Amino acid sequence: MRILDRNIYVGPSQYALFPVIRLELDLEALEDWPTAKIGQEFVDGLLEALPGLAAHGCSYRTPGGFVRRMREDDGTWMGHVLEHMALELQNVAGESVTFGKTRSVRDGRVGVYNVIYEYEQKEEGIAAGELAMQLIDSLLPDHLRTPGLVPEGWNWTEALEGFIRYAQRRALGPSTASLVRAAERRKIPWLRLNQHSSLIQLGHGKYQQRIQATVTGRTSHIAVELASDKEETNRILGALGLPVPRQELVTDADEAFAAARRLRGPVVLKPYNGNHGRGITINIQAEADVREAFAAAQEHSRSVIVETFQTGDDHRMLVVNGELVAATRRTPGCVIGDGKQTVARLLEELNSHPDRGVGHEKILTQIKLDREALDQLQRAGKTVDYVPQVGEVVQLRATANLSTGGTATDVLDIVHPDNRSMAERAVQAVGLDVGGVDFITPNIAESYKSAGGAICEINAAPGFRMHVAPSEGTPRDVAGPVIDMLFPQGALARVPIAAITGTNGKTTTSRMVAHIAKMAGYTPGLTTTDGVYIDGHRTVEGDMTGPISAQMVLRDPTIDFAVLETARGGLVRAGMGVSKVNVGAVINVASDHLGLKGVNTLEQLAEIKRIVAEVARDCAVLNADDPLVVRMSGYTDAKVICYVTMDPSNTFVRDHVRAGGRACALEEGVNGEMITIYDQGKHIPLLWTHLVQATLEGQARHNVQNAMMAAAVAYSMGIKLDAIRQGLRTFDTSFFQAPGRLNVFNKLPFKVIMDYAHNAHAVNMMADLAQRIDVIGKRIVVLSGPGDRRDEDLNETAMAVNGRFDHYILRRDDNARGRAHDEVPRILAAALRAAGVPDSAITVIPDEPAAVEAALTMAGKGDLVMVFADALTRTWKQITKFGLHPEPVDQAPSVTIAKPELSTSLDPAEDHAYDASSMQGMVRDDRGLHYTRSDEQSD
Repeated sequence: MRILDRNIYVGPSQYALFPVIRLELDLEALEDWPTAKIGQEFVDGLLEALPGLAAHGCSYRTPGGFVRRMREDDGTWMGHVLEHMALELQNVAGESVTFGKTRSVRDGRVGVYNVIYEYEQKEEGIAAGELAMQLIDSLLPDHLRTPGLVPEGWNWTEALEGFIRYAQRRALGPSTASLVRAAERRKIPWLRLNQHSSLIQLGHGKYQQRIQATVTGRTSHIAVELASDKEETNRILGALGLPVPRQELVTDADEAFAAARRLRGPVVLKPYNGNHGRGITINIQAEADVREAFAAAQEHSRSVIVETFQTGDDHRMLVVNGELVAATRRTPGCVIGDGKQTVARLLEELNSHPDRGVGHEKILTQIKLDREALDQLQRAGKTVDYVPQVGEVVQLRATANLSTGGTATDVLDIVHPDNRSMAERAVQAVGLDVGGVDFITPNIAESYKSAGGAICEINAAPGFRMHVAPSEGTPRDVAGPVIDMLFPQGALARVPIAAITGTNGKTTTSRMVAHIAKMAGYTPGLTTTDGVYIDGHRTVEGDMTGPISAQMVLRDPTIDFAVLETARGGLVRAGMGVSKVNVGAVINVASDHLGLKGVNTLEQLAEIKRIVAEVARDCAVLNADDPLVVRMSGYTDAKVICYVTMDPSNTFVRDHVRAGGRACALEEGVNGEMITIYDQGKHIPLLWTHLVQATLEGQARHNVQNAMMAAAVAYSMGIKLDAIRQGLRTFDTSFFQAPGRLNVFNKLPFKVIMDYAHNAHAVNMMADLAQRIDVIGKRIVVLSGPGDRRDEDLNETAMAVNGRFDHYILRRDDNARGRAHDEVPRILAAALRAAGVPDSAITVIPDEPAAVEAALTMAGKGDLVMVFADALTRTWKQITKFGLHPEPVDQAPSVTIAKPELSTSLDPAEDHAYDASSMQGMVRDDRGLHYTRSDEQSD
């Protein structure tokens, strides 16, 4: 059994609309060994190791269903077992995950399965799958085990505890988790900004707020510093007449004992800037005890506070935004005698309680029999072998922190009004928006003015666990008030999000929508195939159409509108970066990238792109002229579906409109074609297509469709009609605004069009445009295809240009993607020849700059050169600088473009196309065809 591949989906994917892990698992020999064949002892071993598996319902949907499946005559296969174990391990570590499924891979490989299971924290989810495999292997008969999968000396108990601790180091702490859950209840989105601490962004873009544990972005730095300075806090609170103990700050043991004598009576020693109750010793007076306590405190802080000991119960009072929202009585970790068992045995029994776990795994933490516990026993004159009487309390901790094993009892309902006011004033005096007051008093229900009491400390990052899940009493929603403080009712938390996908046109459409949003006054964030743009400025370069770039935009504190170009690659590899979008648009589904990553058919490709429609919340914008896209309407829960059609006779859209539905259609008029919106019976003429610059006066039909999609998305995002019109009028296809998307250069005697089209569907649309443009001369094309496409895909690309140009120059991309250096152009050339294109019209020049130079050199006045480019910036510079710096042939280095044996059209025996004098800067010799260029032109 081994893992062949693994994907971590951070958001919606073809497997689920939430984060899941996919393991491509090869069962190898275990394909012939389902659980029933292995034996019931295997199932028994699993249940002994993970008792929680007994509650899994599986396909029977009742507790025990999974165990039933394993014990049935046919049993179940090991991939299914691994799925359930990975979920249960995460549950044991404190996460709540339930979803999983296991299916055979689509390509028919025997014994290979896709194992899918939900996760909350990525590293924990991965580790759960790996530990599950080790446990399975450890329980198998020797002849079925995988060599090396289980390390020497491996122990399940140790491995499980190590996994829990590993998971908790990476999981959100209980306080942060409660705040995140409260945000989710308010439908406020959140992003984790790191992996190893609880830094969380709540909300998107300019509306975001941040928290780290219970410190918020609004928490004053001065207030935090003040709360950390226990001496200064004591002084400030005392000056306001609030009850505080007397205290002194010391730096050595002699000073500590002297201070204890001056304070008279029992004292407490604690670190100057400690937390979580570490290094605190209470209720001591003897010199030896003071010196020992000073040493313990100084392990955590150079300076130590000595203060008067206050009798009574330890209480934590939580104040949020100036109001007391919770109060608990905390009891230090202890055991209670039964007259029979030793302290050690009582502690073992206590820690075995299901409510106690490792770290923050459960609502209570196990109590360790460590040095602090032994010191507490020693001070009481007891040992671990002491047998307490019935009801006798034996303290094992000096402080009542939950993180060291203490318990908490909710007392909010009985807090005296004076004590409530005291706590609120104390936190306000320090300046905290969220603060915890450690208050010791004999009776919290009686005013401190009569019963006595003292504020021992103010906490700047108070834990919420004791209030959210007290050991006794009513759980309190303390996270809700924090979220209400950060996001008052009516405050915005989300930015409008549009996600746009399709085989072709998604980049241009996304750019159009972002441009329209900017015209409407928004500050848009945009992800595209060439980078991330914030308010029109590229901030990150590269293909940024996956989930990471989506989250990058939503993290930006300046944006208030997001447009996410969403590509197949990111969806297949890692899913979407957001769980929901306002508008999801699917432009088309055409043959591209087939045969890669398990996507072999157009129907399977449509399933991938359908994700964008599935996560649309307000509106799904679908191309009604593409049957595969229309079918996606059955998979979206969007409130509205907006169909886009360029076919006035589309009866499906006509019926949709007549039923009051939303659509964007193309209508014929006396002045041309009008982009029109229909919505709830309204007929809204928007803009003539010839006024949209990107359509080249309506000739670029693919950009007419892109403009319609953009208009439908913008309208569905609530953008005003005038802004949509202005955006479409002013959006052009210049290289600056849309690199590689219908870039036109008219400053040569001939017209040059550069485009990034790299599949048959896109190339066909551009070739159709070449036919629509009036050309008085010849049409020349520079064509290629990505090397990782199938031969049949390259053949389709060749057929897309077949018969539409007078000369075909065929090249390869810089990255051959595993093919020979001239393999792609040779395949294209063979397809064209087979379709009847004469050899005289075909030139094979593998190098892209050389191929482009040949086309430009070949072109004459009135010609059209269409360049399908790979290296966009380099090629655009080459086009725009062509002819600016001519040099004599004998003074410049020559670059071989194509040898005679690589190009039928350059066969010396025919010499049919052009001679050296007609090719402006190009020469022929025994090595083939050459051109010259200056160093500047070669950039």
